[in-house]
Amino acid sequence: MLSRLNVINNSRIAATVSMLALTLTLGACGGQQTSETPSDTPATDATATTPVKLDLGGDVALTGAGASFPAPLFQSWFADINKKYPNLRVNYQSVGSGAGVEQFTKGTVDFGASDVAMKDEEIQQVPQDKGVIMLPVTAGGVVLAYNLPDVPELKLPRDLYVDIILGKVKKWNDARIVAANPDAKLPDQSITWVHRSDGSGTTGVFTKHLAAISQEWKDQVGEGKTVDWPVGVGGKGNEGVTAQVQQTQGSIGYIEYGYAKQNNINFATLENKAGKFVKYNDESASKTLAAIELPENLRAFVPDPDGENSYPIVSFSWILAYENYPDANKAKAMEAVIEYVLTEGQKVSGELGYIPIPQPVAEKVAAAADKISPDYQISVTGSGSSASN
Repeated sequence: MLSRLNVINNSRIAATVSMLALTLTLGACGGQQTSETPSDTPATDATATTPVKLDLGGDVALTGAGASFPAPLFQSWFADINKKYPNLRVNYQSVGSGAGVEQFTKGTVDFGASDVAMKDEEIQQVPQDKGVIMLPVTAGGVVLAYNLPDVPELKLPRDLYVDIILGKVKKWNDARIVAANPDAKLPDQSITWVHRSDGSGTTGVFTKHLAAISQEWKDQVGEGKTVDWPVGVGGKGNEGVTAQVQQTQGSIGYIEYGYAKQNNINFATLENKAGKFVKYNDESASKTLAAIELPENLRAFVPDPDGENSYPIVSFSWILAYENYPDANKAKAMEAVIEYVLTEGQKVSGELGYIPIPQPVAEKVAAAADKISPDYQISVTGSGSSASN
């Protein structure tokens, strides 16, 4: 019988890593829609050589909630735009994909964010007069971060990390871990598995991968934003799991790569579908992302990617926008935000440990988002400008 979530209520964690709440002021410039020019390079072109102030007729506030996976990137994006355009305020709370989707479907926020594309049954819960557009705006990898001070490098075969999470491998000096890491100074220490305690898109991405590579996992645990973990302790958000791994020697847990990078936490090299051990980096992540083909609805699930050099756990992260906003100024504001994140915003993605989305993807996303407002035109190529009335 699988145990229920053992949720950590650690005051040190709560003090160290609180819910990321972004209340930032931002504005954007416009651009004329231009023809598509496919390219394999990231979408980094500026929207205009001479920015045109977005005319909203006064101050406008947008409220969003959702995934913690892209929260550090969102913080950077909104802070950067805040310096340029002070008439648009965006409030974003990093509450997890599950809570973000719930608030979005109830219509209590202006936009949501999720690391897993919405399912059909979730889409049906969105008010019909609002509709939904799922917009992949960044991507990243899920890594297995660990705390073993004397082990700077760790290789984990795919069947081995599944068995660790199932609780079948209990010690760091287990013969199978030693065999995969013959030169490592592995301690005679119990393994502490750290997982998310909240509804999480990162969990959805990770468990979908586990279900794809292990029939035992698929049958016993399954996949989803929340699951009954066989073993381990929980932390809220990527922030909480990161803090718990940092504070617990002998622990290992799954987090978005950007959190490992920013906190200088070691993470394992994982075996991919081709049987090759791949360390997460910009090159391996980009190769994985390039192989993903987005359909018209911009939903994609790639739980176990092909490719000799592909990193095995990579996913887009989506902004969830409504098709229809009763407030015309909010509609224009949403398009301005999307335009920024698809252009200037992509320039900082790599610096923070995320994957800049390819230009063809940016063009697909722009075309979808440009339907939100008839008074704003999104440009992700060239240097045109738009006028907003």
